[in-house]
Amino acid sequence: MCIIAVANQKGGTGKTTTCVNLGIGLARAGKKVLLVDADAQGSMAVSLGVREPDNLDYTIVNIMEKVINEKDIADREGIMHHEEGVDFIPANIELAGLETALVEVMSREFILKLYLDSIKENYDYILIDCMPSLGMVTINALVAADYVLIPVEAAYLPTKGLQQLIKTIGKVHRRLNPSLEILGILLTKVDRRTNFSKDICDQIREVYGRHIHIFENCIPMSIRAAETSAEGRSIYYYDPKGIVAEGYQSLTKEVLKNEKQKC
Repeated sequence: MCIIAVANQKGGTGKTTTCVNLGIGLARAGKKVLLVDADAQGSMAVSLGVREPDNLDYTIVNIMEKVINEKDIADREGIMHHEEGVDFIPANIELAGLETALVEVMSREFILKLYLDSIKENYDYILIDCMPSLGMVTINALVAADYVLIPVEAAYLPTKGLQQLIKTIGKVHRRLNPSLEILGILLTKVDRRTNFSKDICDQIREVYGRHIHIFENCIPMSIRAAETSAEGRSIYYYDPKGIVAEGYQSLTKEVLKNEKQKC
């Protein structure tokens, strides 16, 4: 099985949308999938139909606290199920407080890994939606993961922060998780009507493409994709014949191809 962290310290890159639609795409391909919300904003939970994540009684915070305090976690405790075939663990604002508390915890970088290692035999894929930061919870996700998928918006400022993220992934690889690899860079919110987006995409392929896989198909800009979060459903349900669904279908196929080669 594979654990994939979907990460970018810049917000608004389509990170949560990618995590949800890739996960459901893998489930549609017959895979058992768990999505883990590791973002205090709870955006993934909202995208999966949880209207008020801050009102939830049980989230990834409770699970990680049990790991920290060495308490038993019951089978499927805290795991919810979405009608499109994926399991998920939600998060909410309490995760921000846990991030601060982790500073005082022994082996603080390995808390999420300890939990995921105990349940990963139940799944083919676990996808982690990371915070838009490089804090301790994101480091936990990188330590737990086999791969990192990096969504990058096809715009100037988001690409400027890409080098810092790659450096952080390199440090985690060297010091904490020697099996960690970059699965690839996914270009998102690409406006096909403008030469500017095309130039940004070409620049990323030129600068990073020699050393890092760039996914073949990008995710185009689409209002329909933004509307899926309010529906609590994937793009496959909301706009199955649209250009964004086509993009995520292509991404799913590339990830499955990688599974045959490496996982």
